[in-house]
Amino acid sequence: MAKRCLDLLLALVGLVLLFPLFLLIALWIKIDSGGPILFRQERVGRGGIPFRILKFRTMSPGAEDQVLTIDYNRRVTRVGRFLRKHKLDELPQLLNVVLGEMSLVGPRPEVREYFKLYPADVQRTMILFRPGVTGPGLLLLFNESAFLSRSADPHQTYVSELIPIKARFIMQYAAHNSIIGDLRLIFCTLLKVVRS
Repeated sequence: MAKRCLDLLLALVGLVLLFPLFLLIALWIKIDSGGPILFRQERVGRGGIPFRILKFRTMSPGAEDQVLTIDYNRRVTRVGRFLRKHKLDELPQLLNVVLGEMSLVGPRPEVREYFKLYPADVQRTMILFRPGVTGPGLLLLFNESAFLSRSADPHQTYVSELIPIKARFIMQYAAHNSIIGDLRLIFCTLLKVVRS
């Protein structure tokens, strides 16, 4: 209950303070490439229940059908590259937090295709929590898209290299999570974003 109250308080404050930035980003996306402002994609949520994650659209309209996206993909818009680099495309997930579909901190939500590739014990652990806007392993894998863009086979690299890393951090988070730890992760994530 304390975690949910903290999520709700910080997400609502964030939405109020960042509202002008939301408007600027929305206008920038419209001017740059037209089309919808938000991107929605189904992810695995708490209890294994699917939900639609919200992000600012970073790819050309109608081009966001692939599960993995990497830096320098020709379908990523100019605005999209900037938003991704500074993690600003993730800001609409504050709405997911307010709706109770996500938490500010928790395991990052996966599409079902990749969720199924985690070990069974990790899958069971992941769905105990609301997925997080930030989470265990995110700071280490902050430039995940750039890392994948250097691979000849991004899908295989994600499966063989990144999923094991994420799985380890998820289990560590489950064993040691706390409100203080969540606040520390939020602070470190904000610091990383400011420095990016």
